[in-house]
Amino acid sequence: MSLDQYYLLGRSGLRVSRLSLGTMNFGTGGFHASYGKTEDEARPIFRRYVEAGGNFIDTADFYTAGESEAILGNLIAEAGVRDRMVLSTKFTNSVDPGDPNAGGNGRKHMIRAVEASPRRLRTDYLDLFLLHTWDRITPAEEVLRKLGDKPAGYHPVVRNWVPES
Repeated sequence: MSLDQYYLLGRSGLRVSRLSLGTMNFGTGGFHASYGKTEDEARPIFRRYVEAGGNFIDTADFYTAGESEAILGNLIAEAGVRDRMVLSTKFTNSVDPGDPNAGGNGRKHMIRAVEASPRRLRTDYLDLFLLHTWDRITPAEEVLRKLGDKPAGYHPVVRNWVPES
């Protein structure tokens, strides 16, 4: 199947392949360990997707306890294709069950995620940064405000989202 026909992603201006490569099973740690793939097992899946023209990749900080992002970062760097990929990651689920602030849609976890994900992905920017699931605690207005906040010393690495003034 050829994936070299691209479609606009909403009003973002991003052009993406019709199928996204989901990487929830890249890695063997955490919640998704029972069906996870090692980096060597994930490599041919990633290569085939890129060779077919795919450019839209989905991951999350929670997938395989962060291994998904790390493996994906290695594979993207190895292939030298970061600039042509539309890289999407998500936050919400707890990345440390012992820390009550290591999950949810609150500001503390959001900032932690938007800083840690690019490190694991070996990139200096994210194309899409998404709220993974609703935490049923944080009000929607607060989440939207936090996405637009720029605390002292913090520079968001999220692109293609412009907070309203």
